[in-house]
Amino acid sequence: MSAHRSPIPLRTAVVGTGGIARSAHLPALLTTAARNETEVVAAVDADADAVRAFADDFAIPYRSTDLDVMLADVRPDLVVLCTPPAVHREQAVTALRAGAWVWCEKPPCPSLADYDAIEAAEKGGDTDPYASIVFQHRFGSGARHVRRLLREGAFGRPLVAHCQTTWYRDAAYYAVPWRGRWATEGGGPAMGHGIHQTDLLLDLMGPWTEVRAMAARLVHDVETEDVSTAQVRFAGGALATVVNSVLSPDEVSRIRIDCERATIEVTHLYGYRNADWRITPAPGVPEETVAAWRDFGADVPSSHLAQLRALVADIRAGRRHPTSGSGGRQTLEFVTALYKSAFTDATVRAGGIGPGDPYYTQLHGGAPGWAPTASREEKTPA
Repeated sequence: MSAHRSPIPLRTAVVGTGGIARSAHLPALLTTAARNETEVVAAVDADADAVRAFADDFAIPYRSTDLDVMLADVRPDLVVLCTPPAVHREQAVTALRAGAWVWCEKPPCPSLADYDAIEAAEKGGDTDPYASIVFQHRFGSGARHVRRLLREGAFGRPLVAHCQTTWYRDAAYYAVPWRGRWATEGGGPAMGHGIHQTDLLLDLMGPWTEVRAMAARLVHDVETEDVSTAQVRFAGGALATVVNSVLSPDEVSRIRIDCERATIEVTHLYGYRNADWRITPAPGVPEETVAAWRDFGADVPSSHLAQLRALVADIRAGRRHPTSGSGGRQTLEFVTALYKSAFTDATVRAGGIGPGDPYYTQLHGGAPGWAPTASREEKTPA
């Protein structure tokens, strides 16, 4: 295919046919296919039985256990990676070099070094294929509305923020061999669970400047943490707290931003609608102003579908999708800084982690008590 055309519909290949592909990506792709925005033309999985069943269930014409063979045979426009993070770098680079755009499930990849290698595989032109990350909470109508008002200064300066992803995962969850391991899951709740809320916080608040964090392994027998907390300073001066947990029976995902003229809050679990947002004005704000703030317009839930439609529109228009390049890297950089701060007991500043830093290539940074050990690896089957 030519990297400089805007195909209609986008001929799409799904790589990885597990739960997230079935529950989130295929429903979104089938909806956009009905609108002539995408066409699912291929499926790939290392498990021949799994890819056969997946292709049969969704009437996908081509199935393969080999990504390279599929790319040569089908030459898709878009490759959707629904695979574990440990293989995202290799698969994304392979797809980009074959001339396809990439939409990659979170976590994007296990390190900033991997992310930078993916970005380096892009040709860099405005209409050339690029890799983007599944950060769907940016694309619901609620976030779009609040983001616009924050950027316009309607609420005044953001002052204090709270970001909370407090979920519950039991021992059975971590009995799955690849979970709780740096090499295969990519991190604990700061990386694998709270990253969506963190991404939305950063998207709404703007650039962060420094983070001071703590992490602990309180319940689960894993390599990674099972809880973390962080204090964050933003470029505009606002301060925030970020809490990520898989130890919380009363599960919730929440962001609250206190500004000079209003408090904005969204409370949900795995996805929000307009009704999940609340705007509370400061005393003295005119009622008509508050009414305009609370007019979110048509209700578009945060979802894979909302982001996929935005991605397709961006590809067609020849523009960068917001979760590609630096727009996706900012969240991985923040998570990396959180881990470095927690494991070194030091404040970490934005832009301070690069080649030569142990945290640039591994999120545990080789820290004593956190880096993988032979005894733990022996207990955990490959």
